[in-house]
Amino acid sequence: MPVSSSEINAVLWRACDTFRGVVDPSDYKNYVLVMLFLKYISDVWKDHKAKIEQKYANDPKMVERQLKRERFRLPHDCTFDFLYEHRKADNVGELIDQALEAIEEENTPKLNGVFRKISFNSDNLGDTKDRNRRLKAVIEDFADPKLDLRPSVIDEDVIGNAYMYMIERFAADSGKKGGEFYTPTCVSKLLAKLLAPQEGSRICDPACGSCSLLIRAADEVRDSAGNPSTNYALYGQESNGATWALGRMNLFLHGKDGADIKWCDTINNPQLLEGDQLMHFDVVVANPPFSLDKWGQDHAENDEYKRFTRGIPPKSKGDYAFISHMVETALPQKGRVGVIVPHGVLFRGGSEGRIRKAFLEENLLDAVVGLPENLFFGTGIPAAILIFDRSREQGGKYHKRKDVLFIDASREFKPGKNQNELADEHISKIVATFNERKPIDKYSALSTPELIAENDYNLNIPRYVDTFEEEEEIDLQAVQAEIQRLEGELVQTREKLNSYLKELGI
Repeated sequence: MPVSSSEINAVLWRACDTFRGVVDPSDYKNYVLVMLFLKYISDVWKDHKAKIEQKYANDPKMVERQLKRERFRLPHDCTFDFLYEHRKADNVGELIDQALEAIEEENTPKLNGVFRKISFNSDNLGDTKDRNRRLKAVIEDFADPKLDLRPSVIDEDVIGNAYMYMIERFAADSGKKGGEFYTPTCVSKLLAKLLAPQEGSRICDPACGSCSLLIRAADEVRDSAGNPSTNYALYGQESNGATWALGRMNLFLHGKDGADIKWCDTINNPQLLEGDQLMHFDVVVANPPFSLDKWGQDHAENDEYKRFTRGIPPKSKGDYAFISHMVETALPQKGRVGVIVPHGVLFRGGSEGRIRKAFLEENLLDAVVGLPENLFFGTGIPAAILIFDRSREQGGKYHKRKDVLFIDASREFKPGKNQNELADEHISKIVATFNERKPIDKYSALSTPELIAENDYNLNIPRYVDTFEEEEEIDLQAVQAEIQRLEGELVQTREKLNSYLKELGI
């Protein structure tokens, strides 16, 4: 009987007990997720190797030739099974590090640098004796029969989902830090469906974190018959080295190891280039850090890629720096952008107001979607999604479209214990409203450029979507009668109380 996703997830989460109380969750996630990745590639390699050896039992050269054609190679002393056999070794941490280094070297460029930011031989795991004990325990946890990840035994989608589950749990446990590397599943799904990438699309996330949003966008690609398609190319940039490594592994586990993910500072040192120009994409999605301080304003005026011609964002709030980068990397007259932002982006003045006005005057903003509060890890504030569409430029498919769609989805959500969530019906309603661009009473509205200009280019959603609910008329006579009734009951209660007190001699 196949092992369920919930059983696998439970085993993986129990493995974290080895590190709890010793290492911060934001750090020990790296150890657990790397071990999961190592277990996965070991089981896949073992499975494929066994099939090839069986097929070419009498031809060792053919076996070797076929193994070289696999999507990755694993030397014998780098497998999980080898490490399990040596789990009691005094230098087990060193053996794990050596295995990871050898895997990188054997699989350059696919896995180059992925394990560079982690060491299982680190004092972070305690002194040698404690470290060895902990590593032995975690290896034994991952040897649980329920974690047999061979493709012949388990659907590979289950493995990718398990990795995503672990990232989400770590994000929830990491508080504010969690939001730096993971976008909640429901928000990723919504943004991916709003942008609906087509076959052949180049899709980019310039603040990709653990690549969950990029994976969701790729999963939305469909062929002409509406079936899932793998005809796309994925790109991303991430400034945090450990998070970049998680993202690379996440993509690999989801069978998307052809993605080009750069470890760099998107604003100050973008690496996705064609020649000396920024690369352009059909779809650009991101959940960049909210109101990032010290984002690089000092260098923006002389930006060699001309991303800030509409204005330079304030030093302490980098929201429009990311938005400007994303719009400039969308294909002219074709590309679309979906970006998650704090509400201040909709109405703050100063340089941000001037940039917002420029985007609107260029007819690039297509829609504003207000989200419920408490959806994101580490912050309870509500956020919004901005959709920019460069096909609204002169010469683009929708250059005649001048209105902006506003959707107030802030009141429809599934309450959670720690976080709210968008259920499938909420996502479907938002997407349908967006695709049909239809006004719905107290939910959505189409606004003209003239009205937006009258509002001084303020995009605060209540200015366009009227959600005011009239209070019920109050029956003053009924209220007066109720007051009189309550006063009568109060008199009777006081009389009884006085009677009781008198009996007690008080």
